[in-house]
Amino acid sequence: MKISFVIPCYRSEKTIEGVVSEIKAVVAQRPEVDYEVIMVSDHSPDNVYCVIEKMCREDPVHLRGLELSKNFGQPAAQMAGFARATGNIVFSLDDDGQAPVDAVFRVLDTLESGQFDVVYGAYPRKKHNVFRNIGSWINHLMAVCLIGIPHGMYTTSFFAVRRFVVDEMVKYGGPFPYLSGLIFRCTRNVSTVEVEHRARVSGTSGYTLARLFKLWINGFTAFSVVPLRLASYVGAVCSTLGFLFGAWTVLHKLLSQHNPPIGYSSLMSAMLFIGGMIMMMLGLIGEYVGRIYICINSAPQYVVSRSTENNGNVADGREERKGV
Repeated sequence: MKISFVIPCYRSEKTIEGVVSEIKAVVAQRPEVDYEVIMVSDHSPDNVYCVIEKMCREDPVHLRGLELSKNFGQPAAQMAGFARATGNIVFSLDDDGQAPVDAVFRVLDTLESGQFDVVYGAYPRKKHNVFRNIGSWINHLMAVCLIGIPHGMYTTSFFAVRRFVVDEMVKYGGPFPYLSGLIFRCTRNVSTVEVEHRARVSGTSGYTLARLFKLWINGFTAFSVVPLRLASYVGAVCSTLGFLFGAWTVLHKLLSQHNPPIGYSSLMSAMLFIGGMIMMMLGLIGEYVGRIYICINSAPQYVVSRSTENNGNVADGREERKGV
């Protein structure tokens, strides 16, 4: 058996060596298991790729490194690593030392029981700040409502998948990868194993408000048309309420012996509410149309500018591009 560990790297020059060292120590407990570690620098502003190159020179058999030409985001970096993984089982984990590497074989044993295709490490208590935890909760809520993830199952960045799932995932060439959507459209044989979420060793999370918002939008529109259906339902409800209010106004005018005062405030409130709903729905439709436009223009999912393979160059000596 061969395990591939895929680690997207961003601002982790102080932590990535510790993560890789722990992986080696854990895998050494089972000598019959072969492994590889694929580290993908998502155009990190620090010197993490230099650290990756150094480690790959010291252990070229088990370690490989890539650098993307710009910051494409964590999902794209993970997809770049998945495309190069050769193991029977592929593990995804973070570069900040918070992932419980010592629980790798607990997750693997659950996967190898034969019942599941994907196993997530579930954190009973996440050691993120409040802002990041709220973002994770919103992302989970969207996944439940839009993708159909079972209630009570929390997806994390620490998970293991079988080879056939990875092979199907990397077929997706669009510029907006959403890993949970890709996984759950391949299989529903998914389970979780409780693991401990460690405290961050160094630095802060790379997920800013803008990045979290981008992640939410991506999850909202990438693999579901539920938001468009919701827009139709809201429009139908608003139209029905408007019709009923108009009918009530006419009847009140005909049956009442005195004319009610005209309510300027209520009229403006109704206009602003309906106008805001229309603009929001148009914006939602525009988001879908914009994504279609970007896909038609063959925007790349990621571009690899450097690799530790072939003396530090990409296989053909040029940038490698993955897209539609």
